[in-house]
Amino acid sequence: MCRRNRFFVSIIFISFFCVSCLVSRVFGSSLQMNNPDFTKGGSIPEGAKHDWNLGATGARGWMFSKKLVTTEARQIAITKVEKGSPADSILVAGDIIIGVDGTPFSYDPRTEMGKALTKAESEPGRGALNIVRHREGKTDNVTLQLPILGAYSSTAPYNCLKSKRILELGCQELANRMEKPSYQQNPITRSLNALALLASGNKEYIQIVRKEARWASAYSADSFQTWYYGYVIMFLAEYIMVTGDKSLMPGLKRLSLEAADGQSLVGSWGHRFAQADGRLGGYGMMNSPGLTMTISLVLAHKAGVTDPSVENAIQRSTRLLKFYIGKGAVPYGDHRPWIQTHEDNGKCGMAAVMFNLLGEARGAEFFSYMSISSHGAERDTGHTGNFFNILWAIPSISRLGPDAAGIWMKEFGTWYFDLARRWNGSYIYQGPPQMNTDSYQGWDCSGLYLLSYAMPLKKIYLTGKQSSIVQKLDIRSAESLILDGYGWNNMDRNSYYDNLEEKELLQRLSSWSPVVRERAAIALGRRKETVSTQLVRLLETEDLHTRYGACQAIKMQRERGSVAVPVLRQVFHTSDLWLRILAAEALAGIGDPAKIVVPEMLTRITQYDEQNDPRNMEQRYVSFALFDRRNGLVGKSLAGIDRNLLIQAVRSGLLNQDGRSRGSIGSVYENLTYDEIKPLLPDVYQAIKDPSPSGIMFSDVIRMRGLELFTKYRIKEGLELLVDYSRNQKKHGSEKRILKVMEMIKSYGTHSKSMIPKLESVAVYFETEEENFPPHLSLRKASVIKEIISEIKSLVDQPKLIHLNY
Repeated sequence: MCRRNRFFVSIIFISFFCVSCLVSRVFGSSLQMNNPDFTKGGSIPEGAKHDWNLGATGARGWMFSKKLVTTEARQIAITKVEKGSPADSILVAGDIIIGVDGTPFSYDPRTEMGKALTKAESEPGRGALNIVRHREGKTDNVTLQLPILGAYSSTAPYNCLKSKRILELGCQELANRMEKPSYQQNPITRSLNALALLASGNKEYIQIVRKEARWASAYSADSFQTWYYGYVIMFLAEYIMVTGDKSLMPGLKRLSLEAADGQSLVGSWGHRFAQADGRLGGYGMMNSPGLTMTISLVLAHKAGVTDPSVENAIQRSTRLLKFYIGKGAVPYGDHRPWIQTHEDNGKCGMAAVMFNLLGEARGAEFFSYMSISSHGAERDTGHTGNFFNILWAIPSISRLGPDAAGIWMKEFGTWYFDLARRWNGSYIYQGPPQMNTDSYQGWDCSGLYLLSYAMPLKKIYLTGKQSSIVQKLDIRSAESLILDGYGWNNMDRNSYYDNLEEKELLQRLSSWSPVVRERAAIALGRRKETVSTQLVRLLETEDLHTRYGACQAIKMQRERGSVAVPVLRQVFHTSDLWLRILAAEALAGIGDPAKIVVPEMLTRITQYDEQNDPRNMEQRYVSFALFDRRNGLVGKSLAGIDRNLLIQAVRSGLLNQDGRSRGSIGSVYENLTYDEIKPLLPDVYQAIKDPSPSGIMFSDVIRMRGLELFTKYRIKEGLELLVDYSRNQKKHGSEKRILKVMEMIKSYGTHSKSMIPKLESVAVYFETEEENFPPHLSLRKASVIKEIISEIKSLVDQPKLIHLNY
């Protein structure tokens, strides 16, 4: 397949990736459908393709879902029954299950069915799954006979006979499939399946695992390398450490060096490896593949890959990811810590495992806490699906000990895992509760689930071979963390906290959990009563979590929080980085009454603490607090602002690694006169010429603002910058931006005629050379340039130009 065709396939996947993100995570489904009553002749809505495996019954069924929950459903419509399975001859496609154990479904048929399966598979349940079946107008009670696997222990999967049986049966089924010549998987599931057999410790599977290791050693990819390389390297490194098979070390070293070389300047990875200039293309930094790449390199290093480039890549990534400890879930990309839920696409689980491997106790503990607090609706979602949310749950929660694992399994895992397990012991991707399927539809999830059940064996590093450095939790502590995850689902994000007493909400501002604090802060902000005086008292305490929560809540009080400005001003000079950032955000939330602190905030932007804040994250967030067009303290007006301080701050801020941070400074360009901004023009020029090394999704904002500024004042150097930018701008959306860029070039009048040869060269580039971009859009850009060239040739206006150095 040629490079352009490969990219076209990739771009379709990426587009679906982002659309599915909104569907899966925010709305649940773009399909707006009514809840059908099948007992009254209703049918599955057209286009609603997502059905569910119904545990070990051999049947699949459809349930109504809305906004990522199935709580409004009360029926399961059978869509398929496998021949020879327990459901065969008892259920047929078209049957309706309306209850279990003689009782109609009352709160969520998916959960109720899962719990009924768990009960039936226990010794007291005797394998009998009793369901209420509706068929052709008649309702009756029928029983499906399931294999008896036993009950889950209170510390499952540890000290749990049922977990042991599930692992053994699942691995045997998996091995039987993997032996067949027809066995094919994508690199992620193939690696996970092989890891599961390796983690089982069963020597009967070693030949199968060795065959898979040879495949991994020779693996290569030129698209979505980061997603695939991470899991392939993990498996290969674990295999070499378990077996001592050094013959595959060259393959492991090659993969590891390619992965390290593909890291960006700032220590991140994207969909693909970094470009030649060290910057990421596409959507820029993506932490999901970034975390797995880091884990894989740590394991490769343990396996004997000691090349300095690998060690440096681990250090750069770790430095980047450490920032999120204590602040929230690791986000999608180079963004603010995620605090809507305790988990974000499995990245807290990944981070817990990674930091444990690195011996970083604070990170391992915090992200393990975040992981165990994510269950129910929180755990059931994810970016384009919940594959990674489920994969990394138990491996991270287990770092907190058997009691913690058992408590989480009791809360969510037992019924969810049992519902997912097919009658032959294998697992196929279930997905979040939404009407349609998602990116992972049809993925083999056997390795995913079996790795969780293999945790007690501790045969490989991913399943606990390296002891946890996190203090084990007792039952009460684990239950407390489970409670922290209550009170949110995508259909109803607010009512749980809105119904809490004010006293309780104020107490929750002291939680270890940034998610709990944020939910309490938002609830307090929605109330008419002001609590600013109480929040000031909390801000003056010594407990750091309480002070964090107070800042979060004051921000939500908006102008009602003005009484807190004097204390926030003091807090802005505290020694804790995150507290200073939260104080800055609270001041921005208050608005005009907080402008008294602007000079100190401008000064802070010019300061850089390389040791404690290597990526200058404080500068980033203070820039947002000041310059954001909508909510920044000076985003709309610079009246009364000291120009010398402002110029120094802008000069420093334009050097920030993050494109969005730089972009916020664009508001300054709009609110200064030419004489005021003149001293900054060389810095503006450099910010146009050199894109930010991170935050690629927003990196063109400040570049375009600078080009607009240069065009507005007809600065001579802007003309060449525009031509250069027309070719080298961020590809995403370039077919739209090119129109404005060409108009700006044209506005230079006859001066633009000198650029015609270069413009012709750019047009040829788009017609014949541009890669990693849809060909028809490249041709569209070339056509726009040719049209502008024709117009430029007829221009007669000759505006006066200003030289940058004058």
